[in-house]
Amino acid sequence: MAVDTGGGSLAQVIILLGAAVVAVPLFRKLGLGSVLGYLAAGLAIGPFGLGLIQDDGTLLHVAELGVVMFLFIIGLEMRPSHLWSLRGEIFGLGSAQILACGGMLTGVGMAFGFSLAISFICAMGFVLTSTAIVMQILSERGDIVQPRGQKIVSVLLFEDLMIVPLLVLVAFLAPAGAEPRDMGEVMENVAVAVGALAVLIAAGLWLLNPLFRILANAKAREVMTAAALLVVLGAAVLMEKSHLSMAMGAFMAGVLLSESSFRHQLEADIEPFRGLLLGLFFLAVGLSLRLDVVLASWQVIFAGVVAMMLVKGSCIYIVARLLKSPHCEAIDRAIVMAQGGEFAFVLYQAANHQGAISDQVNANMTAIIVLSMVLTPLVLLAYKRFARLPAPSMEGVEAAHDLSSKALVIGFGRVGQIATQALLVSGAEISIIDNDPEMIRAAAKFGFKVYYGDGTRMDVLNAAGARHARVILVCVDDKQAATRIVENIRETCPHTKLLVRAWDREHAVELVKHDADYVIRETFESAMLLGREAVRMLGASDPQADEFMASFRRRDAERFTLETTGGVFAGRDLVLGNTAKKIE
Repeated sequence: MAVDTGGGSLAQVIILLGAAVVAVPLFRKLGLGSVLGYLAAGLAIGPFGLGLIQDDGTLLHVAELGVVMFLFIIGLEMRPSHLWSLRGEIFGLGSAQILACGGMLTGVGMAFGFSLAISFICAMGFVLTSTAIVMQILSERGDIVQPRGQKIVSVLLFEDLMIVPLLVLVAFLAPAGAEPRDMGEVMENVAVAVGALAVLIAAGLWLLNPLFRILANAKAREVMTAAALLVVLGAAVLMEKSHLSMAMGAFMAGVLLSESSFRHQLEADIEPFRGLLLGLFFLAVGLSLRLDVVLASWQVIFAGVVAMMLVKGSCIYIVARLLKSPHCEAIDRAIVMAQGGEFAFVLYQAANHQGAISDQVNANMTAIIVLSMVLTPLVLLAYKRFARLPAPSMEGVEAAHDLSSKALVIGFGRVGQIATQALLVSGAEISIIDNDPEMIRAAAKFGFKVYYGDGTRMDVLNAAGARHARVILVCVDDKQAATRIVENIRETCPHTKLLVRAWDREHAVELVKHDADYVIRETFESAMLLGREAVRMLGASDPQADEFMASFRRRDAERFTLETTGGVFAGRDLVLGNTAKKIE
């Protein structure tokens, strides 16, 4: 007997959970991934499978909260300064990809015999990539914090920003007989959207941190969890009521809380809800696939799915290559982002309501979007299996496991190799990890035992003995990875002495704010020595050159102190270059 999703019956919850519990482990065991498992489970229990659940679209709307919470957690990882550093990718790469894909997909629609207006609406719906599918894939691969993952996230953010302009364009593309919308109403909607963003930013800057501080002092864990959900859902609803994306609202709330001392607590509170609701979203997508529509127009829908995915993927690849991305990164981005997204449902419904597209076009395009989402994990698996990507050889490389030393060195490149020399001469017991197999094999030829491991992962840090180390040296040549490592270590090993290589001054400030005990900019000392030698060759005596350098060190330390404190780090020893300065 079918269960109506609008009835609020407990039976539907049991059916949904049961389908996920059976399908997801099975598909992961087969190497097909959890996303495909959820989609298949939704299709199996839906109206065209076993018919256990009859969904009217309500479930999909509710399940979008999983995407919302996912974007909130991503926002927590993106500080405003980091988001600002991505502005080139967000507006440059994002606009280039949308314009290229939109133009080519409009051409596909016209080749199928549709008018320019209908082709454009269908194309722009398909251009907007599925945030849920892509973010889940990036999360499972651990790519979200990597440079190639950050470019994809930037494009997704720009696509979210395009929602209001696209809805406005749909209104203007409506036929003459449709209900008119004057310019005043359009401008009012834009003003409401801008005002909602301003309210959200103001609340994040001046309200949220004091609120969580009060709740933390109350020492009621369940209230903190309720407050975290309130922030996420409140931001999402505010954006939705302002004709913006719920996901964008949650992301902005996360960014505004990324500097908060409650960031890790918020992430821990939201994570269980995020995982469950995101799985529910994929189930709902499987439920929403109408096989009767597919069978009735299977030739058009099949041709549409293939043509639109191929054209969109090709455009993404070309744009990526033109913007200097490597071949492997470009083709990976093309495959991951080749599908349509969940916002297309909203766009097509709005266009259908205003008479811009017919019921038949709406049904066919919705089916094409859902099928493209279902096919993406399959295409990705096929590519991995048949592309024969070159993988680094792990011969002669041993993964970190059950290590326990007084000193742990993370990264054994140019800086790490030199930094370990004093430890070795002193006779200290040390462990070394790195994520480059070639470097590990090269180090072995000179008698160094280096273990394989990614220091940004907590399980690797635990295996490398981070909890037992008295001193940890972070020498990796990646500022984002270094910051991530410091955050993880400080969360689990708060009393371990942490010495970190900084990429530049801004990075050094960030590391100090994350409680690193000793920070040194990688070019600082060599540049100081060059400067000293330059003034000496211009006629200064050795004592004069030393005084010039000492004066600069004092000014640099004072500026650095102003940038990193304001009383926050009072009483700590901060090391700048080779000058220790006590912060009062």
